[in-house]
Amino acid sequence: MCKLRPILSLLLFCSAVALVSARGSSNRTPKWKTLSGGPPIVIANGGFSGLFADSSSNAYAFAAMTSLPNVIMLCDLQLTKDGEGICFPNIKLNNASNVEVLFKDKKNTYLVNGVPTQGWFCKDFTLKDLALVNLNQGVYSRSSRFDGTTQQILTVHDLFNQSILQFTPPGLWLNIQHNSFYNKYNLSMRSFVLSASRSVVINYISSPEVSFLTSIATRINTKVTKLVFQFLGSDETEPSTNQTYGTLLNNLTFIKTFASGILVPKSYILPVDKSFYLQPYTSVVMDAHDLGLEVYASDFANDLPLPYDYHSDPLAEYLSYIDSGNPVDGVLSDFPITPSAAIGCYSHMKKDDKIQVPDLQIISFDGASGSYPGCTDIAYTSAVSDGVDIIDCTVQMTFDGKPFCLGSVNLIGATTAAQVFNNLSRNVPELKTVNAIHSFDLTWREIQSLKPSISNPFIDFRLQRNPKDRNAGKFMTLEDFLAYAKNASSLSGVLISIENEAYLRKLGLSVTEAVLQALNNSGYNNLTTPKVMIQSNDSAALRNITNKKYELVYRLKEDIRDIDNSTISEIKSFASSVIISKKSVFQTDEQFLVEQTHVVAKMKEAKLKVYVQVFNNEFVSQAWDFFSDPYVELNSYVFGEAPIDGVITSFPATADRYRRCPCLGYKELPSYMLPVQPGSLFQLIPPTALPPAEAPSPILTESDVVQPALPPVSKVSPPPPPPPSGSASAPPPKAPPSGQPSITTSGISAISMCILLLLSVLVIC
Repeated sequence: MCKLRPILSLLLFCSAVALVSARGSSNRTPKWKTLSGGPPIVIANGGFSGLFADSSSNAYAFAAMTSLPNVIMLCDLQLTKDGEGICFPNIKLNNASNVEVLFKDKKNTYLVNGVPTQGWFCKDFTLKDLALVNLNQGVYSRSSRFDGTTQQILTVHDLFNQSILQFTPPGLWLNIQHNSFYNKYNLSMRSFVLSASRSVVINYISSPEVSFLTSIATRINTKVTKLVFQFLGSDETEPSTNQTYGTLLNNLTFIKTFASGILVPKSYILPVDKSFYLQPYTSVVMDAHDLGLEVYASDFANDLPLPYDYHSDPLAEYLSYIDSGNPVDGVLSDFPITPSAAIGCYSHMKKDDKIQVPDLQIISFDGASGSYPGCTDIAYTSAVSDGVDIIDCTVQMTFDGKPFCLGSVNLIGATTAAQVFNNLSRNVPELKTVNAIHSFDLTWREIQSLKPSISNPFIDFRLQRNPKDRNAGKFMTLEDFLAYAKNASSLSGVLISIENEAYLRKLGLSVTEAVLQALNNSGYNNLTTPKVMIQSNDSAALRNITNKKYELVYRLKEDIRDIDNSTISEIKSFASSVIISKKSVFQTDEQFLVEQTHVVAKMKEAKLKVYVQVFNNEFVSQAWDFFSDPYVELNSYVFGEAPIDGVITSFPATADRYRRCPCLGYKELPSYMLPVQPGSLFQLIPPTALPPAEAPSPILTESDVVQPALPPVSKVSPPPPPPPSGSASAPPPKAPPSGQPSITTSGISAISMCILLLLSVLVIC
């Protein structure tokens, strides 16, 4: 019915020749505990439906290109008015196609499983009618940019017509969801399936209806085709037995009489509690295997919230099903690239497996802040346990001059300060803070009275991080952080960040001096290991550090698309490394990769080390081209135009698992481990659906880097902050960081008090 777009054929070719040379040799052959003894299979749900329209030619082709060689293509079988079998994800055509635009008068209401259902139904259209219909992305949270592509509805036979699909599916799975519905209208799924099985190879047939599977069990060649009973929700009723699926689950012996396997929602195997945390494994897989039934798990999609135990890592979820003591025999996924990598590369790994990318440094972002409150003792110990090389501390200063680790000068968000010190919130234009509670307005004792709070940068997308430990851990002073790092033998270094130095000097505080003093006190000034990296986005602050043992790192403040050679020379005059954003490597347009910049290559040519930030597991933080998979994203940055020296991540465990992946040691990477080609997906968007062009990122010039010399540290003591909310009186006088004696109000004349108040206003402004 339709031809594959030539651009997708080109994409197939480009990916085929983009094989990346690696350092290893042959593939491994791990042992599996599946029923067959072989690896689990990957079932592509309507092809690569996480990106393209479900059951479209693009979706099927892309699944074949990016998955295991034996990937099985699932077709949700529907019947047309004239009895033709088509692949479509739902009994209704609306949502996943443009049928309602073309056939406005064909909307109907029917009983589906006893429920009145309204829409445009497949059974009301002939195959000729449907030739006019285009497939659309049916999940509204996914990109609709490909909807303008000519993607006609495919028949089962189209899947094997190379003039239409231009490849032969390695395997076919027909899922018959609504046999009873079609029977009511004299459309026979049984007749179509038996007829189709004589002309094309059908490897699997599944259905949630016992009567359908029993009706074909004796007519199907079970040496070629496996029959699979599909379980729906445990409280739903199977129509032919009038039993709930939960009841049938306790009678697998009966299922074995007509099926060789079962397809179950993943929650049947690993249930979750009301708080969205995993519960212990059920015995479903073991019970089925004991009876000789294979088990296939469904409902996998990278772009859905995952139980908190997985820390937003979709690959970790797949591994819990395929790499456990009782692995499933296959998984059904909208994103077949991820289970393919899980099975082909990441299974049977051990924590101490050889690092395949030894030059890639993993640097934490506020510790393991994707799992615990950032910059706390538990975030750092977790990061070390997760395999991080370098832990980081962004240094903030308290009112009484104590340097401690926290990701932001604004305590709101990272602590519970808003609940206690809300009356201290104010704006500081120089720091671009609004209604903020600043660390330098509280003493260290007051900071310690607060609880840490886990960061939730994607809460607007309803993606929350580990709420069970939202306030876990303790804050650490810089010296405590340095002492911990020195005793953590697996660490190679620390990254200390200096922020807001110029402003704090006006308050009589200096982050730079506090950092250097802490390093001296901790004995780091005379050590070569662990190495010390000091980073800042203020070139003047870095110029003030003269100890040559420290690696000075300049962090770019904004995304850039290019950099002048003179700018690189200027950076080299005060730093040996740079930190750049992800968008400074890959330029994007509405979350599609457009091109790769030459920023990394230029900096590497100038002998600068390049670190990229910030990598997160949450799928909304990644471009569409990375398929909602943090491993695909990491792989594409590591194998970019020029090698980067490290990644800064909130999830060190993900980065460490990635760099130990055995497949990175192969002479040729498998297709599901290839880095993405920037612009490949963007080219598939039809001109009418292209997003408005975004303003290009700037070119970094020398003037952007050169900053005025820092002012001297003021000898004026900062004013005492207002008392905490609800307190009856002001807190006792605090010793200023300069060490000068405090001034009490009882010893100040009226004129002196006015002067002090005037100074307070000037400092605040």
